[in-house]
Amino acid sequence: MISANKFKNGITIVLDGTLYAIIWFQPVKPAKGGGFVRARLKSLKDGSVLERNFKSEDMVQEAFIEDRQLHYQYSSGDLYHFMDLETYEDCILSRQILGDAANFLKEDMQISGSLYDGKIIDIKLPTTIELKITYTEPGVKGDTARQSLKPATLETGAVVQVPLFVNEGDVIKIDTRTYEYSGRA
Repeated sequence: MISANKFKNGITIVLDGTLYAIIWFQPVKPAKGGGFVRARLKSLKDGSVLERNFKSEDMVQEAFIEDRQLHYQYSSGDLYHFMDLETYEDCILSRQILGDAANFLKEDMQISGSLYDGKIIDIKLPTTIELKITYTEPGVKGDTARQSLKPATLETGAVVQVPLFVNEGDVIKIDTRTYEYSGRA
């Protein structure tokens, strides 16, 4: 249990049976009455954001999240198979849990996973990943007055916008925070 006046950004709590991460908080000391803490919480289940006030003496349950290294093996339909590198157990995650990250997973990739009560609740890709372009239209020379972009299909099936000079067969870097092109590899 943790009291509201001990809140910090990034702490994970259980509120009404749902996991929330504290993304912002502000202690408030009004001229009259007791102090309270205004907090913005992000649900780790569906990503929704909730604003809530807590009395300074309110106690909430702190959730202990464990980070583990996972090895991505393969996908079958909407299910993605990982191996926990610490326990060597197989973990199966749905596309719903992975979100947009599923479009950028490559076999034999190592990622970080967050576990709560023995279940993976979130994954984190490396900041940049290198993927090969399997299809893109050839670039047209001469149009350099503005930065023009064209769609490119990656080896994972994802489609990203790339500059005109990037060609089919090139290996590019993708920023996994924005899922955008960040340069050639």
